[in-house]
Amino acid sequence: MNIHSVKAAIAKLSVAGLVVLAILIATPAISKAENGTKDKKSKAVPVAKSQVSVKYAGMQDNNVVFRVQFHNPTGQKFNLIIRNHNGDEIYRGRYSDVHFSKTIYLVNDDEEMAPTFTISTLDQDIDNSFTINTNVEDAKEAVVTKL
Repeated sequence: MNIHSVKAAIAKLSVAGLVVLAILIATPAISKAENGTKDKKSKAVPVAKSQVSVKYAGMQDNNVVFRVQFHNPTGQKFNLIIRNHNGDEIYRGRYSDVHFSKTIYLVNDDEEMAPTFTISTLDQDIDNSFTINTNVEDAKEAVVTKL
C-alpha cells in the first residue's frame, strides 16, 4: 500500500467519524426539541361545567353512592378530589381518560354529610357540592341537595 492510499483511507475514516460524532451530539438536541413540542400540546384546555356531571345514585349497604363523569375530549390530565364537610381531602385520583366515569361510595357514618367533588385541571377547578341528610324514615334513602 502506498502512502497516498493510507492518507486517503485515514481521511475517509476521519470524515465518517466526524459525521457519526455530529449525529450523536445532535440526537439529544432533537429529542429535547420534540419534548418541548409535546409539553406545549399538554397545556390545559378550558373545561365547561357542562362537561362534568356528579349525580346522586342512591344508597347501597350503608354507603351513599355518586356517579362522576367527565367528558374530556383532549385527554388532558386531571384530578378528581373529594372533600368532606370540613374541607379535608378524603379521595384524590389522577386521570386522563377521554370518557371518564367513576362510581363513588361514601360511607354513611353521619346523619348529615356535605361532600364536594372537584375536577381539577392545570388551571381550573370545577366543584360540585352536596348536602346529604340520611336521618329520614326510610333508612335506605337519603335527602340529597346539590348546592
